[in-house]
Amino acid sequence: MKYRSTSTQTQHRPTTMENKTPISKRRLKTKPTLIVMFILLVGNIFWFILWILGIGTGGNGGDEIVATVDGEEITRQQWMATMESQYGKETLHSMVNDAVMERAAKEYDITVTDGEIDLEIALMSSTKDLDTSLKIFDEQQTRQKIRAQLILEKVLTKDIVIEDSIIQEVYEENRSLYNTPTTYRTSIIVVGSLDEALQVQNELKNGSDFSLLARERSIDTSSSSLGGNIGYITASQSNIDSSIQREVQDLKADEISEPIALSNGNYGLLLVSEIIEGKSFKFEEVKDHIKTELAMEQLPTNVSTEMFWEEFNVTTYYLK
Repeated sequence: MKYRSTSTQTQHRPTTMENKTPISKRRLKTKPTLIVMFILLVGNIFWFILWILGIGTGGNGGDEIVATVDGEEITRQQWMATMESQYGKETLHSMVNDAVMERAAKEYDITVTDGEIDLEIALMSSTKDLDTSLKIFDEQQTRQKIRAQLILEKVLTKDIVIEDSIIQEVYEENRSLYNTPTTYRTSIIVVGSLDEALQVQNELKNGSDFSLLARERSIDTSSSSLGGNIGYITASQSNIDSSIQREVQDLKADEISEPIALSNGNYGLLLVSEIIEGKSFKFEEVKDHIKTELAMEQLPTNVSTEMFWEEFNVTTYYLK
């Protein structure tokens, strides 16, 4: 049976809810968090396994030695078997959900444009308390997960009617949420001296990969394991070194900085991989976004992609 949302006409004003929190502000602030939680639960595991699968493919297959402990070998086959047992179900679950949402988009004639995804990313990246969550994903992975989430929301809310006057009111009350600053997706390699920074710069000029060098050379433990990625930052972000804030504004996308002195005495080299220009979104640009947000408020909180598995004949041989 196809899932059908019950058509309703919104009667309540968006600023009067039982918990006294305006519907617009409560929903518009939590939407990015819900997306990031969704990505954190399944996307990070998926990304991690794909990253592992891309390493050492030219070695000796399953017999390749990946580590030794007191002379005892750990092979690639043992490593991957453990990864599958710990994360295999979550990864498969994520892949099935993504495929189901693509089928749902075709079945219900749902489209998700690049502009809609760009809007979500702009809102997410300008929310300062989310920058540490976003930094563990590359652009393509982030966009795919947001696309799947938007398809789900559109399918669930396609029959719910929200009056234009309500949408306009929400927009007027939340204009500040739609004035987003320019954000820079940034990576950094931190070293202890200028000489070390110049050595790293020379390696980069000779073709070394920035993310690999960050893992090998950076002394910033919070970002080195992520290839130096420190997420989306803004020029006015209070938790970012002022030297970094100034430098990113002068860099173009995919440009690496000169060594810069950091406030703690270390030195860093920056890579800006993506720039999202600041923008004041007009009503027509965010109208559909707000409409979907308000419609989602009328649905049960436990809706999920799994409710479509039966409709699209999902059969799994591992998720038992």
